[in-house]
This record gives sequence, C-alpha cells and structure tokens, in this order.
Amino acid sequence: MAVRFAKADDVETLLKLADQKRTEYEHYAPNFWRKAVDGLEKQRLFFQDLLTKPNVLVLVSEKNNLIDGFLVASIVKAPPVYDPQSEVCMIDDFTVVDSTKWATVGRDLLEEARRQAAQRQAHLSVVVCGHKDEPKREMLKAAGFGLASEWYVNPL
Repeated sequence: MAVRFAKADDVETLLKLADQKRTEYEHYAPNFWRKAVDGLEKQRLFFQDLLTKPNVLVLVSEKNNLIDGFLVASIVKAPPVYDPQSEVCMIDDFTVVDSTKWATVGRDLLEEARRQAAQRQAHLSVVVCGHKDEPKREMLKAAGFGLASEWYVNPL
C-alpha cells in the first residue's frame, strides 16, 4: 500500500468513492447530507480545481494499482475568534473503499496528511466525520483525536 498525491487521472475514481461516502452519510442525516442532483459534476470541477491549489493536499492510497482510499486536506487559517497558534490542517473529504480498512488505509492517509501539513507549518488537524461513521470515529480516536464539537440540525 502506498500513499501518494492524486493526479488528474484519479478524479473519476475519487468521485465514485466520494459519492459512496455521501450516500452513506445521507442515511445518517438526510436533511444535512442530502446529495445534490448535480453533485457529481460539481464535485468533478471542485476536485479538478483542488489539484491546482498549493494549500490543498489531495492524497490517495493505492494497492495493486487500485485506489482504496483518499483524503483532501486544506491548510487554512483558523477563524479569527480562535487562536490555535498556527495554521490548521482541515480534512473534509476522507474515505476508504472498505470500511474495515480505516485502521490501516485510513490511518496511513491521515498520517501522511499530518506529515505534509506539518511541513507547511500547520500544528493542528481537524477531521470531519459523520456522527454514525463508527469505523472512522474509532480510527480517529486510536490516532489520538478528540471530539471538539458536534453539529445539530433541524429543518425549518
């Protein structure tokens, strides 16, 4: 298994994996995670753009020439009301093909993102995780992450 930077040729595979994760999350909280009808095309353009951004890390895990997970991390400033004392590594899109592989594939992607982010002067990582995504949550806990906030939703 190898972790590497994503290339333009990887975008279609990343779209499939992201769509699978969105489908899973839509079941957790359909009012918040509802998939947009044109979401795939919008995300295609978004991913293509991300690959050109110097402050964004798009990493893939690959085994036997097949992508088995990916992660998108942005190195950003924290909101001005907080002072984490450095830039932050914000990890949003992050998934693996097989949910039983979070402890290996997911952890390898996470550690490489953190290594790359530290080289870019970030000193804090934030990872988005659906509240019922237990395999991912368990990996994050095992990696030393703690819960910082929860979002509650209610339709108007």
